Amino acid sequence: MQFDPHQHRCTLIIDNQLPTGLALNAASVIGISFGKLVDHIVGPDLQSEDGFNYPGVIYAPLPVLLAEGGYLRELQKVSNADPEIFAMPFSALAQSCKTYEEYGERIASAHSDHIELVAIGLIGPKKKITGLTGNLKLFR
Repeated sequence: MQFDPHQHRCTLIIDNQLPTGLALNAASVIGISFGKLVDHIVGPDLQSEDGFNYPGVIYAPLPVLLAEGGYLRELQKVSNADPEIFAMPFSALAQSCKTYEEYGERIASAHSDHIELVAIGLIGPKKKITGLTGNLKLFR
């Protein structure tokens, strides 16, 4: 996907029952994955007047919202059916693993219907993302 801040919106939606530390972990993991998988989402490095370098950040606001766990699954299904929406789901299974190898083994033996989502990141046309998330509360 090629991110265009004039056309696209991105957001993170976290399960409202997730403890703060796990919510921050989920948001961080999704953010890192967005940076790797979505072209043009991170801007170039910038320098302050006195020459300090500030590495590029995301081109657009990235609200972090809260939702019931079941709604995360609904968002995943909607995004899977819509080629204009890029989704980055994050599971409780991933959060419970100590290594990436363990995660790979466990996810390979799990059916997606039985994988509990704790967060999901969405990127897509502004109207579509707002329609899916506009009624959700901001994480505070």
